[in-house]
Formats: sequence, C-alpha cells, structure tokens
Amino acid sequence: MVWKITSLIFLRPKQVLSSISYPFSRHRFLLSTFPANSTNLKTLYSNGQLNEALLEMGIQGLEMEFKGYDSVLTECINRTAIREGQRVHAHMIKTCYDPPVYLRTRLIVFYIKCGCLGDARRVFDEMPKRNVVSWTAMISGYSQRGYASEALHLFVEMLTSGTAPNEFTFATVLTSCTSSSGLQLGRQIHSLITKSSFESHIFVGSSLLDMYAKAGKICEAHGVFEGLPERDVVSCTAIISGYAQLGLDEEALDLFRRLQMEGMRSNYVTYASVLTALSGLAALDHGRQVHSHVLRAKLPFYVVLQNSLIDMYSKCGSLTYSRRIFDTMPERTVISWNAMLVGYSKHGMGRAAVDLFKLMKEENKVKPDSVTFLAVISGCSHGGMEDRGLEIFDEMLNQKNGFEPEIEHYGCVVDLFGRAGRVEEAFEFVKKMPFKPTAAIWGSLLGACRVHQNVHIGEFVACQLLEIEPENAGNYVILSNMYASSGRWEDVRTVRELMKEKAVTKEPGRSWVELDQTLHTFHASDRNHPRKEEVFAKVRELSIKIKEAGYVPELSCVLYDVDDEQKEKILQGHSEKLALAFGLICTAEGTPIRVIKNLRICVDCHNFAKFLSMVYCREVSLRDKNRFHHIVGGTCSCGDYW
Repeated sequence: MVWKITSLIFLRPKQVLSSISYPFSRHRFLLSTFPANSTNLKTLYSNGQLNEALLEMGIQGLEMEFKGYDSVLTECINRTAIREGQRVHAHMIKTCYDPPVYLRTRLIVFYIKCGCLGDARRVFDEMPKRNVVSWTAMISGYSQRGYASEALHLFVEMLTSGTAPNEFTFATVLTSCTSSSGLQLGRQIHSLITKSSFESHIFVGSSLLDMYAKAGKICEAHGVFEGLPERDVVSCTAIISGYAQLGLDEEALDLFRRLQMEGMRSNYVTYASVLTALSGLAALDHGRQVHSHVLRAKLPFYVVLQNSLIDMYSKCGSLTYSRRIFDTMPERTVISWNAMLVGYSKHGMGRAAVDLFKLMKEENKVKPDSVTFLAVISGCSHGGMEDRGLEIFDEMLNQKNGFEPEIEHYGCVVDLFGRAGRVEEAFEFVKKMPFKPTAAIWGSLLGACRVHQNVHIGEFVACQLLEIEPENAGNYVILSNMYASSGRWEDVRTVRELMKEKAVTKEPGRSWVELDQTLHTFHASDRNHPRKEEVFAKVRELSIKIKEAGYVPELSCVLYDVDDEQKEKILQGHSEKLALAFGLICTAEGTPIRVIKNLRICVDCHNFAKFLSMVYCREVSLRDKNRFHHIVGGTCSCGDYW
C-alpha cells in the first residue's frame, strides 16, 4: 500500500500554516492553546463511537499524542476496523508524528489482524528501532497466514540482528516448522530453546510437542510432554491429538484416560481429538460415553466438535446418530457436509449420498469442494449408481461446478467402472487419463479383474503394480487368488516363489471387537488372548455348522505351499474369524456383532461372516480398510465387491 491520505484530516488554521511552513520537518509544533483531550477520545470509543473519536483526533491535529493514538488504534484492532485504523496511521504521517516502538508494533498487529500482511511488513521495515515484541509480531503474522518460509527467514534475521527471542517468539516460530526442512530447523530451534532455558515454559513446550507430533515424531513429542513441569489443557490436547492423527488410537485413548485421572480439564478441542481416536477404533460405546461427557460438561457445541461427532458415529457404524447431529447443527461448514457424505459412501448408501449432495446445492450456503465430489462419486460407486456417478464426473470435466477433476476423482471413476463389471472400459479410461496412474488406481482395477475374472487385463495391471510397489503383499495375494480361481496353479506357485524371492511379507492382520466398553484385539492365529482356547474351539464349531449350510473355505486365500488341511487351519486363525467367534460367545442372542479390521477383509472371511449371519440370525457389521460391510441374513451391503 502506498501511504496516502484517504480521508480528511481536520487541522486548525494555525496548525495548517505551521505544517506548510515546514513540510519536511520531522518535528511537531505543539500549541498549548487547546490542550489534547485524550479523556474525550476514550469516552467516545468506549461508547462505541469510533467515527466520532476519529473526528476528535482530526480536530486535535498536531496536539494528538501517544495516549490518544494508542487508545484509538487499540479500538481499531479490537474491531478489525481497517479503514479507521488506516486513518489513524495516515494522521501520524500527516502530522509528522514519530511513533515510539510500541505504537509501530501496534500498527503491525493492526495490519496483520486485518489481513494486510504486506502493509504490516512495510511498517516493520521502516522501523528505526525494533524490540523482541516487534519481531515476534511480524513472525506471528507470517505463521498465522501460512507463510512458514518467511516466518523462519525472519526468525534467522532476528537472531542475526542480536535480538534475543523470548518464550512467545519460540512458541510462534515453532508453528512454522512443518515441512521436512522445517523440522530440521525446528530441531535447531529446540537446541537454542534448551540453551536459553525456555524448554520448561508451558507455551514453548506445547509448541515443541505439537511440532514433533505433526512431523510424525511422536516419541520426541512424548519426551517433551513428560518433561514439562506443569501441563495445561493445550499441551495435553496437543499430545493426544498427535497420537490420534498418526493413527495410534489406543495410545491416544490410554493417555486421555490417564490425564483425566490426573485431573486434566478437557476443552472442545480435547474431545474432538479423542473422538478422532475413537473413530479409528470404531469404539461406539466409548464414543457415546465421550458424547455424554460433552453434554454434561455443557461445552459450547463448536462446529469442529460436532463434525468430530458425525465422523465418530459414522465410522462406528451408527449413521442414524451422525445424521441426527448433522440435522440439528445451527451452522454447517463444508467439512460437516463432507463428513456426512463420506459416511454414506463408506456404508454403500449411494442414494442417500446423492440426495444429500442435492440438498447441499439447493441450500447454496456452503460451496462443495473437491472432497465433496470425491465422496459423492465414491458413494455412487459403492451404491451401484454408476450412471449418476459418471454424470457428476462429467459435470466436473465441463467445470459446471467450478472444479477440475483431480487424480483421486479419476480413481473413483475407475472403481465405478470396475464395480459395474465394465473392466474393459475402466482399462481404456486409465490409458486415456491426463495423469499417470497411481498404485491406488491400478490396485482398484486389479480388484475388478479378480472379481470379474478378467485375467488378461489383470496380468497387465499386476505387472504395473509390482513395478510401482514390489513390497505390497496385497497385490501378490489378489494376483494369486485370480490365478487360483482360474485353475492356473502353476502361476499361483510362481507368484508365491516371487514373494519369497523378494522377501515380501504380509502386514499382520488384526481385528477388534468392543464389548462392555472394552476393546478385545485379535491377531492372526492369536495365542495371547486370555480366552484363546474357548475362541479357537468356537471357530471350529462355527466352521462345521456353516459348512452344513453350504460354506466352502476359499483355500486360494492362503499363499503358503501346504496341503489343503493345513490351509484350512490357517484360514481358521484369521483375526476376523476370532473376533466374530468371540463376539458370538460374549453377546446375547440376536445382538449385532461389530468387528473392525486393519486391512482389507479376505474373501474367505467375508464368506464366513455371511454364512454366520445367515445361520445364527445375527446382523454383522464389519469395517475393513476400505469400507463397511453390513451383513444381514447372509447378504452383504457391498454386493460381494470391495
């Protein structure tokens, strides 16, 4: 901004003559005829009469002094009144007032709060003297607006100038240490903090642990947290959030429990972080308990907390509660709409997702973003509405909604074609994409080839995948299953040999089931659970009973070169079956069983769950890495495609 007078500055005649006589003078000629009335100024802005206060400032002219400027400028900051604050600044320039460091810093704060970062920097650069508060204010401005590089460069410049940072400077600059290079600088700042003896300060400690947590260095974050001499709700929330964001949900929940026992008072951000962890664990009973805590604490229902509740109930398989919260929200952000849309999508409720998207456009209060379209197209894919999904994608291509499709949207269309059995169209679509196919896109197509027995395209796709991610055991498993289903046992053996040669190991599968607010976790062939013998006996009993109903073990899911009897024994040790058996043992007849799996559910376990549902008349809700499987009477909501 070029400094210029944009409004009339009222000066008395004698004062005007004085200023004209000495146009370049930096000195002000104060007249004692009319003493400055700072009390009148304070009375005016205190009564909400800011414009009248500015008029009084103009009348006082050259007699305006520090106290008056400070009062009016503070009111402009409080109101984020950009034009009025500019008039105050213009008055200083016109009357040749030389503001002290404090007032220049207040100008920086004013411009930052009003979003005028360039103007704030101009005031900063023109300062003949700066103190630690001036530097911190400017660094904070860059950090708040997401200019991490500028914030870090300015911090280095501050050190070079000889100005020593204080605790607020350190706490501020650490928020900009986000990228890989930022983390490296953050470690150096940590060393400087230790030398300056600020590490134990609550603000600095909270910023340090938040920096490490966001960089995925949770051990370092926990070390900082444990070293704090005192903890507040901010530091406690930061470490819980760090665990939750990294998917360490059980650790986040355990820490929350421990801190509550130590007397921690939670705020809405704490609860939002805990709900994120419970979403990952799909711990519905715990989630309801936290929801009750929030209601009893009478916390304000901020949008972020309501969004977390929608997400938690959705991921715990209770969409009715999600929609109830969504419908009662007084204000919704795009994240609120997206959370509900993603919930419908993951549950295979394509029609509900499309209807909600239509409502969003009709209300026209919140603009959809790229995630919105991703959720709707994915919902159409999971819900068997390929034509509607393609229509929405075409609208994006024609920029009717103001968005161009990104690679994730193209991936959804590939999935959509694949689920509809249009494998050749999916393959042609991938070849014509303006993006290079990712492993996720090839993986989606490979899954379609397995389900629809298109071995020809499947072999080509598998080759692409094995080049991109040779360490991913899932690709070998799908290829092997595809060969096994076609009776190509020699090729199955070749895939197994390739896995041995490349030393590929499958990520350990684990499943968990929540009973009486306790999470019971099972690993493949788990021998650690206290009721292991009872669980394994139940799995064998179930296998015999559902075989009578037509269940046939899918032996191709076992990649080991062993006989069929041993393969069936390995299948019986899958974590999903152990969790289902335990749920059947510990719940009353007719009670739904909810199981969560960390990986994609295998074909055999999926069939096992379907037959169990049919024979024992149980509703089974099974959430895997990709989606929800709602199984009722032996029929799954996924349509046997996942």
